[in-house]
Amino acid sequence: MGNISRRQFIAASGAIAGAAMVSPIANLSAESILFSERAGSRIADGKKLRLAMVGTGIRGITMWGKDLVTTYSDYIQFVGLCDKNEGRVNFAKTYIGANCPVYTDFENMMKETKPDVLIVTTMDCTHHIFITRGMELGADIITEKPLTTDETKLQAIIDAEKRTGRKCRVTFNYRYSPHRAKIWEILRSGEIGEIEAVDFHWYLDTSHGADYFRRWHRKVENSGSLLVHKACHHFDLLNWWIDSDPESVYALGALNVYGKNGPFRGKNCRECSHNNECNFYWDITKDPTLTNLYVANEKYDGYMRDGCVFREDVNIFDKMAATIKYMNGVQVAYSLMAYSPYEGYRIAFNGTKGRLDAWIQESHRTSDLNYDELVLYKNFGKREYIQIPFGMTGHGGGDGLLRDQIFIPGTEDPMKQCAGIRDGALSCLIGIAARKSIYSGEPVKIADLTSIVPGEMKQYKRIL
Repeated sequence: MGNISRRQFIAASGAIAGAAMVSPIANLSAESILFSERAGSRIADGKKLRLAMVGTGIRGITMWGKDLVTTYSDYIQFVGLCDKNEGRVNFAKTYIGANCPVYTDFENMMKETKPDVLIVTTMDCTHHIFITRGMELGADIITEKPLTTDETKLQAIIDAEKRTGRKCRVTFNYRYSPHRAKIWEILRSGEIGEIEAVDFHWYLDTSHGADYFRRWHRKVENSGSLLVHKACHHFDLLNWWIDSDPESVYALGALNVYGKNGPFRGKNCRECSHNNECNFYWDITKDPTLTNLYVANEKYDGYMRDGCVFREDVNIFDKMAATIKYMNGVQVAYSLMAYSPYEGYRIAFNGTKGRLDAWIQESHRTSDLNYDELVLYKNFGKREYIQIPFGMTGHGGGDGLLRDQIFIPGTEDPMKQCAGIRDGALSCLIGIAARKSIYSGEPVKIADLTSIVPGEMKQYKRIL
């Protein structure tokens, strides 16, 4: 920051807002056209897009359940909900406000309801099962990230899309947040020249970060590790921002705080005798929705949402670092920490003409500061500050814009934010390669993992 005061920093408005112009490109991607045409044709016929959902955890019933019924009821209708836990799926129906049957048998739901689109929000390691079978039964797919957890399952999804002709939309809502979209615009404008290197460091705090170690995510066989489950979001942003495919990954990782490192442990927080001395104690019963969704239905499958973060079976990493090489020569230094005192990230793009910086502290935002900021440095020039107002919906304002683009027919996609299987696959593959590199101690080439051939996929013409 040099000698510039915080007042000067805040006072400087988005001086280059007009300079970051997006180049003219097609307004609709293949995936967005597919969903728009299907929805549009049904609405023209006086019909709604028929949705089914498998997996009724908290993400499913909120982002892809209640929020859709509340906002998009003119365009969609739920025809079926499915979960292996009969108590959860029955609560989900009431919570969502859906007037549809519920199922614990996926095949029965698909054959009886014949949905246009299947929403997949199950455990990560099972995504491939429902995506591939859903396609085979005639549905297009909307899936939560990550697309899947290993290269074998990923190849099965790639093959199913080719075999069935159906399409899969991966819901990378981070692409849609105003802050990250502004980064894309500035990079496309050529303000910093050609990107040469990126420093990207993400921090999960001792609340959000710890939560992954309470849930099913704590096992690599379920989540693929945080390098896949969480970091695929970050890797997708990098792929989108850099506008090239990843070539190779070398990574390091360790489990230093959670799991076997704890001084004591129990089965879950509610029944633990150490709740007065454990800094990670969390009372799930203070949240009525989580209590009704999970605690009330433990009797059906034994799943405990408030598991101990120090359980011996934790086998994912809580600190990770990776070096990623891209086909266009860009080098990325990435890290993810799951026990930081604050939540947020730092990112810097180093280019031939300058540098673009951002430092976001999600958990330290105050009510009188309603924007994020970027700092643009020009070689041999002055720094400039760009303020981006917070979005009005979740995940930095991205959730609502993503859902609009999916469900409102004709919504344009000028920044190519719509993500299909190739996008979802490449984001997963960086995480999969990083995990394999940690195990082997060697760099891993992306091309060695699936049939996807990485290339320097220049989709956008820069204005230089």
